Amino acid sequence: MAKPELMDFYVILFSHYGPRHWWPAETPFEVIIGAILTQNTNWKNVEKAIDNLKSEGCLDIRKIVEIRKERLEEMIRSSGFYKQKAERLQNFCRFVLNEYGSLEEMFHENTDKIRKDMLDLKGIGHETADSILLYAGGLPFFVIDEYTRRIFRRIGFRVNENYEDIRKLFEKNIPKDVGIYKEYHALIVELAKEFCRKKPLCFDCPLRNICKNNSVV
Repeated sequence: MAKPELMDFYVILFSHYGPRHWWPAETPFEVIIGAILTQNTNWKNVEKAIDNLKSEGCLDIRKIVEIRKERLEEMIRSSGFYKQKAERLQNFCRFVLNEYGSLEEMFHENTDKIRKDMLDLKGIGHETADSILLYAGGLPFFVIDEYTRRIFRRIGFRVNENYEDIRKLFEKNIPKDVGIYKEYHALIVELAKEFCRKKPLCFDCPLRNICKNNSVV
């Protein structure tokens, strides 16, 4: 039996779960807010913070820059590390307005330049930058997270800790398609939460028949 390819796993997961409709946001800017706030917390806490920003009419790039930092901190308190995250949100929004004028203009720039500029910002790492590029900008950058590392190590891929190596592995071996990139990452998250946990639940896992780490007795 031939070794399964990366697209084989995608097909199995998509058949099992169907489309995930991820990232759950109404606008590209809301995606960005969520990508920054979701660091070191769960999505329910992020949703509360985003709802607060919406109810106060502050889900706007210029309003985030203009609002008092203390007020912003209070609105996003549920996301944890709220002082740090308020600073990062304002820094990111200032960066966009000062360097590009608007999100629309930023996403029309050279993609490698955008990514490098974002990675130079304090608190914006590879996963956050690529989430913004893919889900807010519709640009083909595959998002790697700890779930991806965990699942594909167990499946049998040689996955090291270097983010860029793993990203390039995926981008080289699956079609360069934004829709597939979005769905694949979302399916990985779903699988990790339901089955491929730190202590895996292999019995009903959709990948159990082709996973080298299958712990079903």
